[in-house]
Amino acid sequence: MDEESTEDWRSNGADVRKGETTPKGVGTVPGLDAGRTRETASALRDRLKPRERERVERTVAELLDLFGRAHAMAVLSAFAFAGEPLRFSALEDRLEVPANTLSERLRELVEAGLLRREAYDEVPPRVEYEPTEKGHAVFPAFGHLHAWAIEHDLEPVDQ
Repeated sequence: MDEESTEDWRSNGADVRKGETTPKGVGTVPGLDAGRTRETASALRDRLKPRERERVERTVAELLDLFGRAHAMAVLSAFAFAGEPLRFSALEDRLEVPANTLSERLRELVEAGLLRREAYDEVPPRVEYEPTEKGHAVFPAFGHLHAWAIEHDLEPVDQ
């Protein structure tokens, strides 16, 4: 692919919006239809026994509550694209989140089992965070959000 191209680089067959070009190295981006559709997700949920369905729905509600807290998605996104453990100070610099808020979000994400906290017995103190297996399992959602943002924006739709 040359430096900029107007060829269709989306895997879901959508046309490139008029006048758009793809940056060099973007390649194929999974479409929003990659993975489960609403129908397959509904069928999966409908197959669950009532007690298990209740547990799953409670877990989803708790997860969405956690994700809805100030800066939680920004913190997780930093880990989704980092590829290595991150120190508190690096997160604070990267995200421009107040230290007390960042500390609270990290504590909550550790308590939820999405991040692991490692404190080193050093002077000055050093603390690193890294995603757990559960945390890594959430990260594809960030890829889907980026794929969505490539194709859409948050402007009103003409009616």
